[in-house]
Amino acid sequence: MGLRTRIAPTPSGFLHMGNGVSFVLTWALAQAAGGAILLRIDDLDRARFRMEYLDDIFFTLDWLGIEYAEGPASPQDFLDNFSQLHRIDLYREAVAQLAGQNLLYACDCSRKRIREYAQDHIYPGLCRDKNLPLETPDTAWRARLPAHCKVQFREWKQPAPRTLDLESCMGDFVVRQKDEMPAYQVASLCDDLHWNINFVVRGIDLLPSTGAQVWLAQHLPHAGPFREAEFLHHPLLSDAAGEKLSKSAGAASLFAWREAGRSPQALYRQAAQWLGLPAEAGASIDGFVNAIKTPQ
Repeated sequence: MGLRTRIAPTPSGFLHMGNGVSFVLTWALAQAAGGAILLRIDDLDRARFRMEYLDDIFFTLDWLGIEYAEGPASPQDFLDNFSQLHRIDLYREAVAQLAGQNLLYACDCSRKRIREYAQDHIYPGLCRDKNLPLETPDTAWRARLPAHCKVQFREWKQPAPRTLDLESCMGDFVVRQKDEMPAYQVASLCDDLHWNINFVVRGIDLLPSTGAQVWLAQHLPHAGPFREAEFLHHPLLSDAAGEKLSKSAGAASLFAWREAGRSPQALYRQAAQWLGLPAEAGASIDGFVNAIKTPQ
């Protein structure tokens, strides 16, 4: 099987330049490798879902000139056939398998209590030894990580596997939310397995998520392919204040770029500079293919 990767935006805000650069990079790597790219839209966060944000994903990909081999052809096709809501049973089966191995525990902590005790945003295990039954109402289910939990995975172009101390960078992460919906880590892993994804491009801020999903894959049957996947964790674009770009924080959107009549070439040039590619790579999206070597 050749390289299979994905673009996985969330319809929770208008896409910003950082999203666009990540899309271009993913597309270029797939093209350079002769691989296939999937459009996967993560819409489990229904509280922030808006149709205009879903529409924006398709407008942005078209504006950037990015084509994909698999995935929804339109917003309506996504809602009818590709929404994560159609795969809830798949995610819940994975959660049940983890629970059956005694790898999860119930947590009734409020967000306020977690903020009071957390250090560096890491959950401090307040409910770890409470032994609350998993059936306890209004509880989240968390992974019970072993002490000094470390995971390894393949990082693109690195000679040796990358080792991540999951206990210190993630802590006992949520697997099922209080509303009984599967959490992001499970859904993302299940989707990557569902579509046989073997190369994942994501921002360095999601490095802990890679570790969490690798750990989950170690404990789920039929998750072997993900354990062999390769990852590229790219740096993040920042705003004028040095903060990472965020849809929720109102960062300048690509929607605004299009409305102002700006061409995608402006983003290609920014992307080439950001990634340290030759200047000619910023002339067009095809320039990236000539500037990026095939992943091995």
